[in-house]
Amino acid sequence: MFDVKAVAAGVASRAPFFDEGSGLGRDADVRSRPAHGGLQQGDAPGLYGGTGRQAICDVERLERYLTEPRNDRKARAWAKALGIRTDGIPEYLDRLTPVLLRHDTLVKNHDYKKGKAVPFHALLQAGIAVLVDERGLPAVKCSCGNPLRPFEGDKNRISVTFENGNEKWKGYDRSEVVVVRPAPRKLERISLVDVEDPDRGVERPVGTVGEDDSVFDTRERRAVPPLAGATFGEAGRRLAERGLAVAYAGEGLPPDRARVTASDPAAGVELRFGAYVTLSVAEEGERGSAPGTKPPSPGTESSRVTEGPRSPSSSPSSSSPSSPAPSPAPSSEPAGSERPEPGAPGGTPATTPPSSGAPADGSGPPPSSTGPAPTPPPPGAGTGTGSPPPVVTGAPPGTTASSPPAGDPVTSTAPPPATGTPVSGAPAPTGPPAGTTTA
Repeated sequence: MFDVKAVAAGVASRAPFFDEGSGLGRDADVRSRPAHGGLQQGDAPGLYGGTGRQAICDVERLERYLTEPRNDRKARAWAKALGIRTDGIPEYLDRLTPVLLRHDTLVKNHDYKKGKAVPFHALLQAGIAVLVDERGLPAVKCSCGNPLRPFEGDKNRISVTFENGNEKWKGYDRSEVVVVRPAPRKLERISLVDVEDPDRGVERPVGTVGEDDSVFDTRERRAVPPLAGATFGEAGRRLAERGLAVAYAGEGLPPDRARVTASDPAAGVELRFGAYVTLSVAEEGERGSAPGTKPPSPGTESSRVTEGPRSPSSSPSSSSPSSPAPSPAPSSEPAGSERPEPGAPGGTPATTPPSSGAPADGSGPPPSSTGPAPTPPPPGAGTGTGSPPPVVTGAPPGTTASSPPAGDPVTSTAPPPATGTPVSGAPAPTGPPAGTTTA
């Protein structure tokens, strides 16, 4: 279990790096939105929000505080928490971008106590203003200057405590909490949604605070590009360029080099900005791919979270291939805390169906004692026990992809086997005489 402290929008920290009333940042009133799977890449269009009315982070003021000689000890603790040099603080801040959270987001927060940055797991409420880095990761909580790092635990095994004025907020749902993972490449701009007018989108260049924003209409439809055969990383880039977000029906996220086999919705379907496209990839091992994913009918649009992998035996005729996993029922809890339920969904690796074919050693049952004797093999036909080789009546077994280097997630660049009618084990009409073994 991971103990997590709730941090509500607009509530002052008890041990901040800088006074919350100093004007470093301003939170907004934002209702958290559902997200697919809980894991979000930092370049997901619409992951963050903005507002056109006022600046939400005063980056210049934060830089002045951190470079003042009287704050040298605090600056050293701040830089150490973020893994940078103290003299690199100005350059680092220049690359950060102010945004508003649109989801309740798990992070590793830091208090400032006795001259040190003290880390703790935190759940930041939607509406909190943060600075994000070039990979889209939350890096600084604007109102107090506290450094932030990615949450590295299991989001399905958290115990959230609401205390010190951070009351449980309206709309809180533990199943909709998100964790941000770094974008596969450095970003040039971030696509935001105006939290006061969701029909208004904002393109913000990385490292700017709003002065160079451009506006677009989020209601404009955009087509899903062809993705089959691309790597997972490349598919995510293509979707982001179209203003669409990546979702994955499995446990965690696959490696960027995993090959995409299908998308849901399929190529050509038009979606609104920020809509999710669920990708299936060709994988082996225990990473939960979705070999049974069926491309959607035209017009189908995903809108809910998919927490775990799909069953390989899912019916092809299902009308909702990306239907959400059931959310856990709320549990009774003591005041001021929120505990997970037993059996919280965490994603179960897909079970590999048993293979069909001849036994591993190639041997079969002994010949029958009745019936005509089998025809002996011709001279020079090879050595062995004299039994004829098995007669194959079904389709030949599929090939197996070569294993990748040890230490990396096991993936395959080959497409998954076609689904359909299973291989028959019945003998062919011209099969061997009784007593022979058929595969």
